[in-house]
Amino acid sequence: MRHLLSIEDLGADGIEEVLRLTDSFVEVSERRIPKVPTLRGKTVVSLFYEDSTRTRLSFESAAKRLSADTMNFSVSTSSVKKGESLRDTVLTIEAMGVDAIVVRHGSAGVPWQVAQWVDAAVINAGDGWHEHPTQALLDCYTIRERFGSLRDKRIAIVGDVKHSRVARSDVLAFTALGAHVTLVAPPTLLPPSLEGWPVEVSHDLDSVLPKLDVVYLLRMQKERQTEALLPSLREYTATYGLTRDRARLLGEQALVMHPGPMNRGVEIAAEVADLPNAVITRQVANGVAVRMAVLFLLLAAEGDARV
Repeated sequence: MRHLLSIEDLGADGIEEVLRLTDSFVEVSERRIPKVPTLRGKTVVSLFYEDSTRTRLSFESAAKRLSADTMNFSVSTSSVKKGESLRDTVLTIEAMGVDAIVVRHGSAGVPWQVAQWVDAAVINAGDGWHEHPTQALLDCYTIRERFGSLRDKRIAIVGDVKHSRVARSDVLAFTALGAHVTLVAPPTLLPPSLEGWPVEVSHDLDSVLPKLDVVYLLRMQKERQTEALLPSLREYTATYGLTRDRARLLGEQALVMHPGPMNRGVEIAAEVADLPNAVITRQVANGVAVRMAVLFLLLAAEGDARV
């Protein structure tokens, strides 16, 4: 594997390989000094054209735990503000001698374009409404950690599917590993076409919740919405929010997940986010180990890799 641009680059076998490798890096992360020399001498740059807390810090932590050098590119303090093109920015960064570029951009397809311009490995950290493969991998790992496998697990992805790159990557990953996925949203928050999506669709959250192993809540992405898609957030919460009363419909073992950042009181009640079966902070913790596994697979020289 040269790049990680889409979950489809991996397939079921590739996803399983990342998850197995992640087990080793979870163990590393729990050591007193959570660091290994695996990527010493390698340089990883974060090229983020959109704001991020979890993903950017997670990749930076992952690279540093593997002993790689890191560089962070900030659009607000860069020559982009002077009109420098994406291509010139990317070629300038590559000229500094980097081994991997982690790209987040508001436009779909940008990581694929970057991969055509450079020899470095390119990792998609989110492109527009399109994909977010490492988020899907850490979600798979978190479910696998609790249940042992995703096979035949019933997962509902609830909320703003239309604007969610996480939803697209999660559907590909969850179904590749044998899970049954239901999208739950008002019609205005579903993609215009679901042709080819291996999912069921429901507009009734209350009827779906008792059957689930995992309820995965999506943030309402107001910044990506260019039209009025809902009468009000209050009405959305009344119909699709995971309130305390709705959470009681879940089975005892069912997991509550969210990619963050959460809008507490909109898609999830504040007290529900803090319940024992809510694994939202565990997703964040697993994100570092998963991204260590991805960097390892892309950058570690065969025969020279030590975990």
